[in-house]
Amino acid sequence: MERRRVTLAGGIELDTVDLGPRDGPALIFLHGFPESHRTWRHQIAHFSDAFRCIAPDQRGYRGSSKPQEVSAYTPDKLIGDVFQLADALGVGRFTIVGHDWGGAIAWGVALAGQGTRVSRAVIANAPHPAVFQKLLWTSPAQRAASQYMRAFRDADNDELVREHGLAGMLLKAFGGERAMTMEEDERNALLSDWQDRDAAFGMLNWYRASPMEVPAPDAPLAMPEGQALKVPRLTIPTLVIWAMDDLALPPVNLDGLHEHVADLTVEKVPGCGHFVPWEAPDKVTAAMDAFLARTAG
Repeated sequence: MERRRVTLAGGIELDTVDLGPRDGPALIFLHGFPESHRTWRHQIAHFSDAFRCIAPDQRGYRGSSKPQEVSAYTPDKLIGDVFQLADALGVGRFTIVGHDWGGAIAWGVALAGQGTRVSRAVIANAPHPAVFQKLLWTSPAQRAASQYMRAFRDADNDELVREHGLAGMLLKAFGGERAMTMEEDERNALLSDWQDRDAAFGMLNWYRASPMEVPAPDAPLAMPEGQALKVPRLTIPTLVIWAMDDLALPPVNLDGLHEHVADLTVEKVPGCGHFVPWEAPDKVTAAMDAFLARTAG
């Protein structure tokens, strides 16, 4: 998929796929860690006949701008990139689609733009921020699964990244238990991307700039007073796709989600791991097809 270089109003440059009819309804696809726009390769191929499909390599990834300071990756800046990208491409209203970290930003984009710029949201294996913060304090399973985030934030690991790239950090954090099973050319492209040291630190800075608190394993299993995130209710139509065998984000993240999303559709994908857009592309595409057909865009 050919990419074009798009300069945002804030000066960040994003390599961006922009396929489909320019007057069609827009879908903006956000990839997660540690991937690229190609997370959504199957869905873009399917939807670009009728929809304008926009998929950037986000800030810190591949050839896009990679500022090295942690402060350049706070959620407000990452959310702002999406609206600035829409502005740069002449897109008014759009449906936001995100997976993993891209899904986390998609929650923020949807909340910030509901009723104005954002008409619908599609989120795959990315927890709602209020639900996730609560689970990090109260769920032993989610807290244990999220300890890798503490390792990603630990500057003591920086020398490992400088010596071996992002792959060294991933191997230390996960061993072989979460190895990606994908087409050889896609895997080789990712391995090459991970050798870029500036990109490696850019990707890690998403974790380091996040305000989400990850308690130590032995911290009390109780939400401290004042720790709960206060997030407005999302009112636009929202599809949440959840791969049920996700080791990093277990299905407990679906519990209570309806309290935060007024118009919620949940599509569960059994027998699938975290990278559901390409591990189970037909199921993701079918769920999106049905959702987009019955909701207003």
